[in-house]
Amino acid sequence: MATTSPTVARWELKLRIVQLRKDSQLDDAEVMDAVGISRPYWSQVFGGSRILTVDKLRALAAAYGCDADEQEELVALRETATKERGWWMKHPALIRPEMQQLYGLEHGAHSIRCYNSLLIPGLLQSEGYARTIIAANTMIRPFEVEQHLAVRMQRQSRLTGENPLHLTAVFSEAALIQQTGGPDVLREQLLHLIELAERNPETIEYRIIPFTAAEGTALGGSTFHLLDFGSTKLPTLGWSETPTQADVVEDAAEVSSLTYAYAQALTQTLNPADSLTLIKERARE
Repeated sequence: MATTSPTVARWELKLRIVQLRKDSQLDDAEVMDAVGISRPYWSQVFGGSRILTVDKLRALAAAYGCDADEQEELVALRETATKERGWWMKHPALIRPEMQQLYGLEHGAHSIRCYNSLLIPGLLQSEGYARTIIAANTMIRPFEVEQHLAVRMQRQSRLTGENPLHLTAVFSEAALIQQTGGPDVLREQLLHLIELAERNPETIEYRIIPFTAAEGTALGGSTFHLLDFGSTKLPTLGWSETPTQADVVEDAAEVSSLTYAYAQALTQTLNPADSLTLIKERARE
């Protein structure tokens, strides 16, 4: 069962009606007349900035030949997209639109593969480690640090619970040694990683790139995620970050390139058991 996310529901609804339009090969003007909407309204719907009313959605689905079951699926998606409000949508002054999108997609994902070269991924950060990273961000004002920290901790709720996220995290051995926040904060972070993995062995996996990996730094300081969803109607999405920009990657060719890069990075990593052993060694040191 997929975790409910209005962000994912809205995205799936858009993708499905776009695909119905493509498959039908019907004239847009005829469908607009049948549904009773204007061209500007039509453009907004297929651009994703507007959602059809229930009646018009049913009319559109019928025009495209959907049976009763598929019509109900689309209406259910609309219900989730419009009636529910995710926690990430309640702080518009704090969370930028692109990050709201990430958190919404993340909340509704079934699994995430992440690559962080020199830092522990945000979903796995302890409070002290996360506070250090957030405070160092020049785009975040000092009085906002604790608010952003609370958001990061809220994101991590997806790692536990009834339907936990499946997370595979690739990062460098350097992240286990770089004393981000100082030695006490780093040790707290390493112990946090160990606890998470041992309490969630079926859903959390680390793949450490050791210093001995011949091509370990081939991707440089890249940070990207690959998100997969429970619905068979949804493709894999990419997410790419730099210090000043963060974007969802929907283009199939670009997602394919990220998937290949991730697969290549995995060839340089230790297996999950050895990765956890290395984390424990570094924590003892």
